[in-house]
Amino acid sequence: MKLIARHLTVDMYGCKAKNLSDLDFIKKIIDITVADANMTLIDSSIHLLDDKNLNAIALVKEGHISIHTYPDLGYTAVDVFNCSDNSRPEKIVATIKSFLKPEKTKTTFLKRGDFGAIKDMKPKIKVSVAPFRRIRNTGARVIKLLSRKQR
Repeated sequence: MKLIARHLTVDMYGCKAKNLSDLDFIKKIIDITVADANMTLIDSSIHLLDDKNLNAIALVKEGHISIHTYPDLGYTAVDVFNCSDNSRPEKIVATIKSFLKPEKTKTTFLKRGDFGAIKDMKPKIKVSVAPFRRIRNTGARVIKLLSRKQR
């Protein structure tokens, strides 16, 4: 049976906090990503939950995109629900990442409406780390290892 939809959930860590509560910046991200992914925007809504945290949702003909930002944590959660074979949810995620520049991302791919498929029960998860953070993490491990050897 044909797949009904693809759903991507993305956790972005280490985002630059200065723009995460900027309504115009997030609106710009939504407009550009919708156009880049060949989706048709029906409506969008963006709200500050308090002084900093922000929720944005874009209803598109092919599904929806939601962005939730937490500047104090440098964290952004993104959901992309796609019901069309012609649009590319991975392109949306890549475009959002190019604006927010997270140090680390965790992407979960869900197949929605894949009736009868056992493997649908286990989502595919992909983790990526920005090169600079990878270098920093490796350096910290090397220093820790060297300090143990000196004892």
